[in-house]
Amino acid sequence: MTSPAKALAAVLAPYRRPRLGKSLWQLGNSAVLFVAAWIGMYLLLDVSYWLVLAVAVPAAFFLVRLFIVQHDCGHGAFFAKQKVADWVGRAIGVLTLTPYAYWRKTHALHHAGAGNLEHRGFGDVHTLTVQEYFALSRWRRLGYRLYRNPFVLFGPGAAFQFLVWHRIPWITPRGWSRERASILLTDLGIAAVVVTVGLLVGWAQFVLVQAPITVLACSLGVYLFYVQHQFERTYWEHDKAWSYADAALEGSSFLVLPKVLQWATGNIGFHHVHHLNARIPNYRLPEVLRDHPELANVTRITLWQSIRYAGLALWDESQRRLVSFRRARRLARADG
Repeated sequence: MTSPAKALAAVLAPYRRPRLGKSLWQLGNSAVLFVAAWIGMYLLLDVSYWLVLAVAVPAAFFLVRLFIVQHDCGHGAFFAKQKVADWVGRAIGVLTLTPYAYWRKTHALHHAGAGNLEHRGFGDVHTLTVQEYFALSRWRRLGYRLYRNPFVLFGPGAAFQFLVWHRIPWITPRGWSRERASILLTDLGIAAVVVTVGLLVGWAQFVLVQAPITVLACSLGVYLFYVQHQFERTYWEHDKAWSYADAALEGSSFLVLPKVLQWATGNIGFHHVHHLNARIPNYRLPEVLRDHPELANVTRITLWQSIRYAGLALWDESQRRLVSFRRARRLARADG
């Protein structure tokens, strides 16, 4: 018997077709707005650096919006011809500091095993069960606590992921030659852009403009990825009982954002629909909810709830919920 989640996934198939005009419009306005914000920040350097930092906020969102285009290209959802999508994705990857082929591979693995306890490790926020955490040594528990600390995860951890980790070709397993080449070529592209723009506007000016954009965009990107799967009643299951469709509906959030933030983040808040069918272009996700309102109340979380969920770090298999370190200790003492 077909589960309701699987049946719904099949119903969404007609929304997979990208619309060339909308794809070009989204790519164009995102790129133009980002470049305009960057130039505006450069011109404001002689006026006030506080104004430069203020403009860095929308600039970072425009960069995130470009990342969503890259994300859709990786899923084959943005253009009918995959070769076109691949070249657009590679080009954007230089701006987002994300090697396209490497990210595409790891993200496909994430989709194939999201919420599967036996398939953690690629393209996800590392999550331990309560039992696994308490089985660690004291120092390894401390390392995990630091990793899951929101100030680390969304701060220096996010910057490290994009600025450092994505620059190292040897992070790929052996045999991933295409993905390793993607990292090297992206590094060369980044170097070319940095040198060119640095020579045009000056090295100090380049850093003063680009640094706040990069830091903010890295933090926003990791935060958005985090809240898509890290909430109290999320979905984790062992391999034998795991279901792709159930993981999409129960383990991927519908992050309800104000319209301006929904636009700025490329509708990525409709993440449960995206996981049901990753080939749906981001600009068609609201259309899916309009036609299928029953999806609006599945895994629905607000912006405020997403902030509170940042303190959750361990999967409690007995209660089937994410819990904080404090609650995990209380439960351990109670079982004690």
